[in-house]
Amino acid sequence: MFAPSQLEVRRFFCATYRKLRAGMPLIPMEAIAAQWIDEHPEYHAELADEEAALAKVYTVEEGRTNPFLHLSMHLTLAEQQSIDQPTGVRQAIELLAARRQSLHEAHHAAMECLGEMIWASQRSGLPPDGHAYLDCVRRKATS
Repeated sequence: MFAPSQLEVRRFFCATYRKLRAGMPLIPMEAIAAQWIDEHPEYHAELADEEAALAKVYTVEEGRTNPFLHLSMHLTLAEQQSIDQPTGVRQAIELLAARRQSLHEAHHAAMECLGEMIWASQRSGLPPDGHAYLDCVRRKATS
């Protein structure tokens, strides 16, 4: 399992944005990240200033989404879809995208489920419950 540090994640997204703007070739993971970066122009200024990005602390009190966490969740969902892990997530997200008429909006809905699963795992000290996560995404796709 790949577990980059917070700084590595931020450097990755800033470097990807820099390469994207310069028209440089991207490795496959950067190409996927670039698609989601394009979908979020509200993050471009932060991605353009790597030094500030590395120092920034995002708090709940700010009422603002952490762009690096948000983009990381898009990458997570894209990877889950590509390998269908947990089994059935590809179909669930595809159904959700059809229902919402947008893969982007489907990802945002699925992020709520992903966040709930991670929060529950951290709170309980148990491994993440992939079945509960998948059930949550399926409920969103069918309700």
